[in-house]
Amino acid sequence: MKTTKIGFIGGGNMAASLVNGLVASGHDPKQLWVSDINPETLDMLSANLNINVTQSNQEVINTVDVVVLAVKPQILAQVAKEIAPYIQQRQLVVSIAAGINQASLGKWLGADVATVRCMPNTPALVLTGATALHANDKVSSEQRDLAETILRAVGIALWVDDESELDAVTAVSGSGPAYYFLLMEAMEKVAVELGLSEATARLLIQQTALGAAKIALESSESPGELRRRVTSPGGTTQQAIETFEAGGFSRLVSLALHAARDRSIEMSKQMEVNQ
Repeated sequence: MKTTKIGFIGGGNMAASLVNGLVASGHDPKQLWVSDINPETLDMLSANLNINVTQSNQEVINTVDVVVLAVKPQILAQVAKEIAPYIQQRQLVVSIAAGINQASLGKWLGADVATVRCMPNTPALVLTGATALHANDKVSSEQRDLAETILRAVGIALWVDDESELDAVTAVSGSGPAYYFLLMEAMEKVAVELGLSEATARLLIQQTALGAAKIALESSESPGELRRRVTSPGGTTQQAIETFEAGGFSRLVSLALHAARDRSIEMSKQMEVNQ
């Protein structure tokens, strides 16, 4: 993997995070390429990470084993159609563009191109991402390992067999960070009302969120069991939990995630129609 040549079409935040993660995990910077229309972006990546940079997508594709499409979904069709003549049969194409399905990628790049579609989330920017991947039937086992290794450079990565599962992934982990920020925002507001300073409230809430996530990740117990273990009968936590539930907390979470999943499906269909 360390000698695999990987190229990124687009040098935005997510691409930069993936490159940074790969370098941090020991990948040779000289085996990494990024193309972007912005010279300042390329200069920064080159200076900070000592990788290869160019404004030519074709130069990247002619050089690498894996092509990562890291442009905005709105321009992916144009970019994919432009690079399609240069894609070689041995190459793997990885798309991190939200809402662009395998059917569209196949139409733009060619039906015989090995493609992996990914749904990373924003914590990938700080190397704690959660990414789901889906491969078409042209992707070899070796190429699956390559794709997984690239995304594992910024967090966890797991495969889904059915592409439609990516809509659920979008609702759960893709949009998920915003749900936690919403809860943190609400808790901070109330904490200030209860007499804490904003700085104290924010730090306590952030560290508590981090600690809860760390316990959940390192435990084999379900979230429900972990919640029960910290909820003493008749205590303050039980009072708060019962208040949440009385307000319809679980049902509201269900409605929200279903709404996000349905919107993901709708947006994907709109994207396909508009391209």
